[in-house]
Amino acid sequence: WGDTAYDVTSTWNNWFFMLEEHLDRFQKSVDRFQLKSPYSRDEIRTICAECVQRSGHSNAYVKLQMSRGVLSSRTVDPRLTDSKFVAYAIPYVWIWGEEKCRDGANLYLSTFERVSSKAVDQRIKNYNRADLVQARFQALDEGCDDSILCGPDGYLTEGSGYNILLVKDGKVASPDHNVLEGVTRSVVSELCALEGIAFELRKIHPDELSDADEVFASTTAGGIMPVIRISNKPVANGEAGTLTRQLQTRYWEKREQGWHGTRIDEILESPVRKASTA
Repeated sequence: WGDTAYDVTSTWNNWFFMLEEHLDRFQKSVDRFQLKSPYSRDEIRTICAECVQRSGHSNAYVKLQMSRGVLSSRTVDPRLTDSKFVAYAIPYVWIWGEEKCRDGANLYLSTFERVSSKAVDQRIKNYNRADLVQARFQALDEGCDDSILCGPDGYLTEGSGYNILLVKDGKVASPDHNVLEGVTRSVVSELCALEGIAFELRKIHPDELSDADEVFASTTAGGIMPVIRISNKPVANGEAGTLTRQLQTRYWEKREQGWHGTRIDEILESPVRKASTA
């Protein structure tokens, strides 16, 4: 089935980042797809922590996914399936490689459209990704690192696994519809508030990319990442912008400090975990 819901969180120095927010979004995705979790939220939290502990990686990329499960060939009724849950932890993933995530990537403005939320609710983090995969192939064929897609209305949506943000006249803006409600993007909003930077969600026309002072992306797999070229053309002077660098630096400084963090050992030592293993 194509209606698998998933989420990705991460650890840094053995601290989960925004774990409860990721679990919130995962549960919403599961509910919207009418999947039935075999585990409680507390059990899933513990499973994630155990995955990281067993992996031996203090900086980890942690994926959790819920599939529709197996359906008998004698019926097409999706209510008769048995949802399956999988979680795993691997070394922390940089979506474009660490160097480009830190210093800047070249993204292609794709001719492929993002599927409308009227068809597949894009607030659900899901495996209906054919549009994103085709756009990524196109970007790579054009010598770029990844893609940005517009929706059926012609306005910007998101990239293949990340939110897009632009800076103009000291203000940060990001598309407000037909996109995943990114946890890392919400962190960008919070950092902007802390730094006294205006932040807004609104409709963004693709032509605004060529006029932007800065462009950057946000995702669990890389944090806050400069975009220095769009379709092989430089953004402004072709280097990571001052405001992007400011937010990126603050993001990693605060992650090093355990900001919005939950320690793995605290989860594994919790009464819930002890009760489940007794």
